[in-house]
Amino acid sequence: MTRCMTISRQTCTNWLVDAAVLLSGLLTALTGIYFLFAPSGGYQGGRNPLYGVTILFRRQTWEDLHTWGGVLMLLAIVIHFFIHWPWVKMISRRIVNAWRARGSRLSRGAKVNVLVDLSVALSFLITALSGIYLLFAPTGGYQGGRNPGWDPGFLLPRTTWELIHTWAGVALILAAVVHFWIHWRWVKKVTRRLLLRLTQLPGLARAGMETTTGHGRA
Repeated sequence: MTRCMTISRQTCTNWLVDAAVLLSGLLTALTGIYFLFAPSGGYQGGRNPLYGVTILFRRQTWEDLHTWGGVLMLLAIVIHFFIHWPWVKMISRRIVNAWRARGSRLSRGAKVNVLVDLSVALSFLITALSGIYLLFAPTGGYQGGRNPGWDPGFLLPRTTWELIHTWAGVALILAAVVHFWIHWRWVKKVTRRLLLRLTQLPGLARAGMETTTGHGRA
């Protein structure tokens, strides 16, 4: 039992950061799915049948949840990247050596893992950059008009940025699901050890004994 509860500080930190990535990612993904199926615009009874429909929250609340969930996910993934930077350098060196036919070839499982990680990184980068643009780029109005929110259309029109953000987000969700599935054994093992360790804390153990004693007296 003691060996099962043994867990290093680094592993615990990795688990906490990964949990932050997972929770913020779920929040961002679910709110993004809301916007995917409940677009804005249109008019009541017109081409947009979901115009004015409230699902749990007002649309502005959904936008706030999506924005701040994305910010939290961005921060958590940056921390995740820096924690795993030694692994990134090591695997990059092995890929370069294999490409140059100097040995240190990757196994089939490692190749799949690298491809999935690259898919996650690329789709996340595109989603984050397009999301930052949409966050700071103004909307509505027209050039030289009364509304200062005229969209300058940096490189691409805003509607194109929205499409890029949407489908890069979909690709990120799919790649993240595969990434989670590949590392499911590690997640399950570390989570089990953390739960066992928590149940062995003096305060929780004493509370459990008191609860058991109380049920015995009843």
